[in-house]
Amino acid sequence: MVHWIPPGPARESGEYLNDLNAAVDAFNVPRFLEQFAASGADWLIFTIGQNSAYYCSPNSVLDRLAGPGHGSRRDLILEIAQGVNRLGKRFIAYLPSEINAPVALHQPFAWNPADQCEFEHRYTAFIREYAVRLGPLLHGWWYDGCYNWKTSRQPMRAWDWWCDASRAGNPDAAIAFNDGSYCCNLELPFSPLQDYLSGEIWYLKGDRIQCGNPAEVEATYVLPTDRFVPGTTCQWHGLLPIDCLWGYNHPAEGPMPPPRFSDADLFSFVRQCLAVGGGVTLNVGIYQEGHLPQATLDQLARMRAALDP
Repeated sequence: MVHWIPPGPARESGEYLNDLNAAVDAFNVPRFLEQFAASGADWLIFTIGQNSAYYCSPNSVLDRLAGPGHGSRRDLILEIAQGVNRLGKRFIAYLPSEINAPVALHQPFAWNPADQCEFEHRYTAFIREYAVRLGPLLHGWWYDGCYNWKTSRQPMRAWDWWCDASRAGNPDAAIAFNDGSYCCNLELPFSPLQDYLSGEIWYLKGDRIQCGNPAEVEATYVLPTDRFVPGTTCQWHGLLPIDCLWGYNHPAEGPMPPPRFSDADLFSFVRQCLAVGGGVTLNVGIYQEGHLPQATLDQLARMRAALDP
């Protein structure tokens, strides 16, 4: 997983590009795909957009509701999905389930914490267009921000609408709804409709998942024991940032943070998750130019060699 949120995270070098289309046009897809392939990953989760009011792929529903300029001319998402599929890998799209932060989109999407019904109608139409366009190239979705916050949602939301829209182009697309998961001391899936656990993790203690924030609760340190989350048919999955925490700040000062975990701890964690049939996604920092930090790539190469049977 990478968090390339338009107009993108910090650059490795040169002047930061604030213009949406200039930033998206400058993204080096061949280099990114080469690095992704070298990592040995089986799937990629890539951000269409979050909180900036911009998206790195055009969308006619977005244009109709909010006017032009929020979606890029270049369809970066389609290009990356095509490249990932050519490699024989799986492509998963990331979107938030809420738009509380981008105030410019509140009126167009009918954002209303007191009653989100119309918001859900409009937003799932926006999702559906991506699902149909990507079709069989799109193997899944990871929806962020499925929290029970008054600013974000009512106690109940029509998550079946989200599933219908998400699978409009591929009925087999897998879906995860993220409620903070291990970060928030939650070990069960948010909804019985989801196919795999969002599995958001902030930190490892040794080679174990830190479940909960020690500053707020008595944290526990856990590992999966089965392919499925206990008591469910939901695939177990963990998502761990291994260098910067979810993104490289933009505009940034200083270099990209180095890998957060030792080889011994990270490799042991991944090995134990895979041994019981769990899935693991590692979130890696990315520059605005579209490439990954060399120190993290080197750690991934060592892990690939260590896990090779």
